[in-house]
Amino acid sequence: MGKSQMLSGRLFDSRVHSKNVEGKEKWLGYLLGPCGALLLNAVLATYLNVYYTDVLKLTTVWGGAFLVVFPLVSKIIDAVTNVLMGYIIDRTRTKQGKARPWLLLSAPLLFVTGLLLFIVPSGNLTMQIVWVMGSYNLFYSFAFTIYNMSHNLMCPLSTRNTVQRGGLSVFNQISTIMMSGILVALVFPMAIMPMLGVDKSRWIVVMGILSGIALPLTLLEYYFTKERVTEEQMGTDEKKIPFLTQLKVVLTDKYMLVTFAYFLIYTLASSLKNIGLVYYCNYVLGTYNDGITQMLVSVIGGIPMGLGIFAVWPLAKKFGKRNVTLWGFVLYSLGSLVCWLFPTNLPIVLVGQFIKNIGGLPCAYVFMALFADGLDHIEWKSGIRCDGTAMSVYNIIAVAIVGVSTALFNAMISGAGYIAPELVDGVTVAAAQPDAVKNVITFAFVGLESVTGVILAVLLVFLSVEKTIARKQEMIRERQKAAALARGEEWVAPEVQAEIDEKKFRQEGERIFAEELEAKCRKKGLDYAAELEKHKRAVAEADEKKAEKKRLADERAAAKAARADAKRALKLSRLTPEQLAAREGKAKRRQARDDAAWAVEREKGEAFYTKIQAELAAKQS
Repeated sequence: MGKSQMLSGRLFDSRVHSKNVEGKEKWLGYLLGPCGALLLNAVLATYLNVYYTDVLKLTTVWGGAFLVVFPLVSKIIDAVTNVLMGYIIDRTRTKQGKARPWLLLSAPLLFVTGLLLFIVPSGNLTMQIVWVMGSYNLFYSFAFTIYNMSHNLMCPLSTRNTVQRGGLSVFNQISTIMMSGILVALVFPMAIMPMLGVDKSRWIVVMGILSGIALPLTLLEYYFTKERVTEEQMGTDEKKIPFLTQLKVVLTDKYMLVTFAYFLIYTLASSLKNIGLVYYCNYVLGTYNDGITQMLVSVIGGIPMGLGIFAVWPLAKKFGKRNVTLWGFVLYSLGSLVCWLFPTNLPIVLVGQFIKNIGGLPCAYVFMALFADGLDHIEWKSGIRCDGTAMSVYNIIAVAIVGVSTALFNAMISGAGYIAPELVDGVTVAAAQPDAVKNVITFAFVGLESVTGVILAVLLVFLSVEKTIARKQEMIRERQKAAALARGEEWVAPEVQAEIDEKKFRQEGERIFAEELEAKCRKKGLDYAAELEKHKRAVAEADEKKAEKKRLADERAAAKAARADAKRALKLSRLTPEQLAAREGKAKRRQARDDAAWAVEREKGEAFYTKIQAELAAKQS
């Protein structure tokens, strides 16, 4: 887009103006707004393959090869579009930011392509195959790629405040886990799936409604998000960064490589689990669309995801995002192993799922905050933002592994002799599956995650990016200040500029309100001065309430800190002089190790920064 004037009108402006993340941004932009697209995607992740195997009966096409080959070929296309989308986002320059404009475009695309997935023509098999491949790629390689990349970048681009960014990450995941999870895990297996069966017309109606819901909610996400990190560079002559340079920076960074490896392994296991869920509940643990088994597995096992909203971020702040996630995967593996050992015992499976999901809490709620730390680390190390490029690699892994998982699952059940259900006199009739089919379904749903949980816990040992992120963000700020002074400009800190902008927005809003009020009073014969005074009193009262709310919050935070200090002082007072000396010595040694490690990392980082900046200068000269 370059420095486009597109979307410069007030109609497209964000409804968020504050320098800090506020309630409406959390609730509307990061929780409610994403629900539509994420709900649609969650339903497709669980049931689209069921539609292909049970409703369209494509398991026998090309001798069973179609549902194996077509997902793999489609994901190659998807990978290419993800690279292209990352390139485009990093070069998008508009008043609304670089990722948010693509949220706006994705809203209507999700609706149209989501519906096309299910209105597959009947009768002609060749036409069906062409339609399935075309609609699948229009949704996943085009519409959802645009949405998913821009959506995933909103948290990293929202703010540099790691606490606020972590809070947004939690709200972002609530929309996935709680909102869409309730429908996919509770309403669908209990009420929707028994009603749908293998009746194609009913599938089209239900999926059309879900696709329609995504349109207004995605628009809500667009209007109630804000790219504060992008706005820091607005008004400056930003250097054009070659894509290959950005790719090099991303793919040579140790933290990003660990993050990508982590995501690849996690996505492989979770994708197979998601695809296998319906089949496991239909053929191993319960009966076909019985309305109970899948609901119990998803909801009882998923209760920790609801409770974890209140626990996971305080734990992450106290012990570190990486550490909490690491130990969570130990529980994750243990819970999956319990299910694998007793796959047909419903009570034991529910206990195993409960344990597993407790372990999965940190991964679900704080991972994007860790990813955002990694993006800030890259900016410190290289001097350039690589958000779109990093997200394109992230999404390539996601789409490629989902394709591999779908192909692998379909190959396993086809090879084992899967028997699709039939519609007899308007009633869905499912056959009993061979033991070989039940075994591969069980491995897909619970077996693989018991192994990958251990692998992920070990991998996270090497993801220590958050340890020095505060120091790196301070250095980024110093560089921004030095660059502004070098251009002969007055340095204004981003948070100060945000405060100035917020005041300006409020003044402009009040001016517009006064003009509209005057016209209204003239039309209705009201006393303009009296009505304006009434409005000013209401605004003043609202400001007072807001200030009082902030004062009370500050008091509570101060009281909490005081209690923590008192508790710490009491604990120290009970130690002997020898114990105190040993404790202080241990703390000093730890600090010395941290300082030494930071000195080495800083030296390497500054050398890399100098190298990259020299390469950029040479290419631009």
